[in-house]
Amino acid sequence: TLWDEWNRILTKKQPFKFEYEIITAAGEKKWVLEMGQGIYNDDGEVEALEGIILDISDRKAVENALKYNYEHDKLTGLYNRDYLVSLLEKDLRQGEKVKRALIGINLSTVGLLTANYGFQYTQNLLKKAAEALSEYCTDKRMLFNPYHNRFLFYVVDYKDKNELVEFSRTIADLLESIFFVERISGGIGILEIRQDEGDADADMLLRRLLIASERAVSMFGRVFEIRFYDDELEALVNRERDISIALSNIAANEQTNDKLYLQYQPIMDLKTGSIIGFEALARLRTEKFGNVSPLEFIPIAEKTKLIIPLGEKVTEQAFRFSNRLRECGYEDISVSINISAIQILNPDFIGRLLELMERMRIDPKNIGVEITESVFASDYEYINNSIDKLRKAGVYIAIDDFGTGYSSLARERELRVDCMKIDKHFIDRLLCTDPKKAITGDIISMSHKLGHFTIAEGVEQEIQLRYLKEHDCDKVQGYLISRPLDEDDAIEFLRKYGARQDA
Repeated sequence: TLWDEWNRILTKKQPFKFEYEIITAAGEKKWVLEMGQGIYNDDGEVEALEGIILDISDRKAVENALKYNYEHDKLTGLYNRDYLVSLLEKDLRQGEKVKRALIGINLSTVGLLTANYGFQYTQNLLKKAAEALSEYCTDKRMLFNPYHNRFLFYVVDYKDKNELVEFSRTIADLLESIFFVERISGGIGILEIRQDEGDADADMLLRRLLIASERAVSMFGRVFEIRFYDDELEALVNRERDISIALSNIAANEQTNDKLYLQYQPIMDLKTGSIIGFEALARLRTEKFGNVSPLEFIPIAEKTKLIIPLGEKVTEQAFRFSNRLRECGYEDISVSINISAIQILNPDFIGRLLELMERMRIDPKNIGVEITESVFASDYEYINNSIDKLRKAGVYIAIDDFGTGYSSLARERELRVDCMKIDKHFIDRLLCTDPKKAITGDIISMSHKLGHFTIAEGVEQEIQLRYLKEHDCDKVQGYLISRPLDEDDAIEFLRKYGARQDA
């Protein structure tokens, strides 16, 4: 109390300074600053008090406004990350024996609407979501807006995991109804704060929650998936981190035992039976994990943008192989390389690729570039114009995994490409479908009508090969012809199984 503070100061014979709120006779609330000191006699006893009381309401209003802005998100009015961190740190220090959990709501895909509808539209959507989520706040659930396009519930004193899941599903249903028209998806991550995590800090907890919510976004199933952060996810994240470090070291030319290299899968002409080219396939071998599947390391390289420097390295390897083929007398054997959306959207990519070809004296007619259908969803016009520059230089362009991606037939006609590579899915179907009902032949026919030649991927059985021959497929690749080969083995394969060799 005020007098307790005075007594504490007087015993120490110090000046008094104290701020407090009062209610005036008119019923008005005001903040005041009281300053003063004691007047002491020769025996050191207090004889009187002197001081002054100042109205500091204006200053206090400014301080409160600054404090509010520091602790709250400007758009939604919810508590922000700074306040959340301070609250978590305080609770971690106190170590109360009560169950605590964080539920993270990842709405990162909302940002995709900005290009079509504008910034204000998406901001209004987020405000609408914040208002709806606020209805679920209780004395045991606080709502925060810690990052852009993300919300978070801090839950205390809950019963068990089932309660967290049920609440998360309720939130998922709410968000699905809010974003039904826009068809926005998202993810909900759940992190239980274990009481034995004495070394955990707020940043670590929020990082784990973010990982769980991002993993939920990438899952297939419901519009809003739910994912707990657990030991399995921790191991997966650590593995991805280690693979990312290995890729980073390779990109920086660090001397390590990690290796990014190429293998080459032969492509056979169905009409002549001769090998007419190879597809260059990237492979990663790390000291820690051994061989790592491309299905695992390529998405990591794309996510970290390491695909750009790594792509240049493997392209240079492929070009060296092309030169070696020429030196061995195989003038007409092509080598195709796979290109990701991130690479082709890089403004310098086409120029650097053509410059590398010129510097290494590569004949463009012996080089193919393979891109997936989904690449065109990124920026159709830009990518179509970019690949047209490569075609005009003499490079052939192939759509990889045709039939599994983005394009409509109307758009397919406009693509400036030379080849359709029929996805393995349609080739595998030939083993379990009546040949008369298989659509693989229709894909081949349609591709020819669009002016493209066809390559069937993943051919492993004679029955598939016969069907493809009967339906005039142009070229094939797969384990029936050969598995992917190291460079020396690829040259030996040519010598053994046939390609026209120029003297």
